[in-house]
Amino acid sequence: MEFRTIDGPVTVNIATMDALEASVRARFRAREGFALATLNLDHLVKLRQDRDFASAYQAQDFVVADGNPVVWLSRLARRPVGLLPGANLVLPLAKWAAAEGVTVALIGSTEDSLAAAGDALQAQVPDLEIVARIAPPMGFDPDSAVANTVLRQASEAGAGMAFLALGAPKQEVLAARGRVVVPEMGFASIGAGLDFLAGTQNRAPVWVQNLALEWLWRMLSNPARLAVRYARCFGILPGLTRDAMKLRNG
Repeated sequence: MEFRTIDGPVTVNIATMDALEASVRARFRAREGFALATLNLDHLVKLRQDRDFASAYQAQDFVVADGNPVVWLSRLARRPVGLLPGANLVLPLAKWAAAEGVTVALIGSTEDSLAAAGDALQAQVPDLEIVARIAPPMGFDPDSAVANTVLRQASEAGAGMAFLALGAPKQEVLAARGRVVVPEMGFASIGAGLDFLAGTQNRAPVWVQNLALEWLWRMLSNPARLAVRYARCFGILPGLTRDAMKLRNG
């Protein structure tokens, strides 16, 4: 399923968890890097406005559907993909890394949150080795010399994969930079996934997720910050629906 951006189309190229596992583990076994992005409506809004973000998305090796609207649009276009939210990928990726003997770095959030998230991960994946926990400074620029230092710090610690919890577009831009600076490393942009593990942010209950209302739960928890964001997301839906219908009939 393709989506228009300011810098060319972005394609959701991994449709299922099984396909993602096969692709990621193949890179692990070959000791080759990758960048994984999780596409949602908020990203699609930004991708139409932010050329640097769009360019970073072009550098992603794997793109999955993070939101139900992306899944529904793919079905409408008769190019169906499954729902693979970034927060749901942390544990599977950790398990695959541990199984392949790949060590991990945690980048983003705060030192306390990373420590708690790391403990939670290792409690659930005992064989996982976390070799670096890096909380970049306030105002961190993912397209800077400081970013290079962060990337090399993770690489020199021996990490074969890094979880990036910086939020969009910072994490995707850092992943794209990482594909150049430390091309042997994998990068998974997982947003608040580590904060959920650490317990510093509360995720919507499973029944809310199953009703595809996690966005509403999040907005009601922080309306001042998220109401405008979701209004913009709903604003692009008619155009996205037309694009999906064109693909369906094309």
